[in-house]
Amino acid sequence: MRLFNGKIPIIAEEMVRTLVADSDIETPTPDEVRLDIEAVLKEYLRQERGVLDEAKNRMEIRSLPYSQLGKMKQAVARERQIPIGEDMLPYLLEQILTMLFHSSNVEEVFAEDIELRKKMTKIMRRHLEVEGELDQEVRSKIKNLQEGTATFEIEYQRVMNELKRKKRLT
Repeated sequence: MRLFNGKIPIIAEEMVRTLVADSDIETPTPDEVRLDIEAVLKEYLRQERGVLDEAKNRMEIRSLPYSQLGKMKQAVARERQIPIGEDMLPYLLEQILTMLFHSSNVEEVFAEDIELRKKMTKIMRRHLEVEGELDQEVRSKIKNLQEGTATFEIEYQRVMNELKRKKRLT
């Protein structure tokens, strides 16, 4: 599960459209609410990028192999109290809910927290699980290569980057 920068406007637009259409929130300026949601998601990506940069920096200082990146990233994320991976979704939902209740662009929130969470979770999951779909598509395009070889890894990254560009995920 991963949040792509290119998906942020789509997620925010769908959330606002759904919440307004279902009369869960009342707003005279849905575009401003969309921008507020985008700001929350972009801030999370900025923090996640900071965690990754710090993890890489620490690995370089300690001369650790690249295979340790995941563990180092987890350690830095724990220190900064920024959930990554599967823990990201509840964190983002809480941030968006807090924003909805405190935003000057939202006049009234009519739905219960749990109902808002359900609706937003459904939207977020649909857009965050795109990474698995990309992986399957990439593997189908390079199925003639032996997995685990250097050629496979290089071609996998090339095709993945190409698909991300085509789908405007980067």
